[in-house]
Amino acid sequence: MQYIIVGMGNFGAYLAARLTDLGHEVIGIDSDERKIETVKEKITHAITMNATDVHAIKTLPLKDVDVVVIAIGEDFGASIMSTAIFKQHNVKRLIGRAMNNLHETVIKAIGVDEIIHPEEETAERLAKRLQMKDVLDSLDVSDDYNIIEAKIPERYIGMTIAQTAIRNNYNINILTIIKMEEKPNIFGIKSKKRKVVGVVSPDTIIEKDDILLLFGHVRDIKKLLEQ
Repeated sequence: MQYIIVGMGNFGAYLAARLTDLGHEVIGIDSDERKIETVKEKITHAITMNATDVHAIKTLPLKDVDVVVIAIGEDFGASIMSTAIFKQHNVKRLIGRAMNNLHETVIKAIGVDEIIHPEEETAERLAKRLQMKDVLDSLDVSDDYNIIEAKIPERYIGMTIAQTAIRNNYNINILTIIKMEEKPNIFGIKSKKRKVVGVVSPDTIIEKDDILLLFGHVRDIKKLLEQ
């Protein structure tokens, strides 16, 4: 897929580099040449450009791009202007980064397809990790339901999925198991790598140091992990 990321601050630069690593074509834009210099070796194309300049935006391959992300942070004016310009050009999918409620109201009125709050989302995930024992990461499905990565409670080590009776006792689904495997790098130094088991069966055995990927109500997950 092809992406345009506007704003090469910490969030925008990381997003652009990650999408590039995943094999996508990414155009990163920023008016600050120093930021472009920082990312130019990490992404497909890095362009010094003022994203509030209508004529400059017209030079971009807008018809070919699948997603445009306005990742500008503190400069609300530039964020709103560039959002409006890309909206006027009817890009396929327009995602805006909102910094506060007023900012969100304005870009929502412009007609973005999706609004993201990276700082709030990161804080929310961290809060979930901190409030529940042995939680490594979380993904909100709704206000009440989460997908959680958690260390395996010791009482289940050596059991099969069926023997744990987690679904019957807690109304929680085990989506998969993640195993940490030690593998040497090119220098021979061992480091732990994540390996996803795939779809688990009732006969899948849970081993020490396994990480469970759980889906269920936050209340039930907390009860499971804290008993």
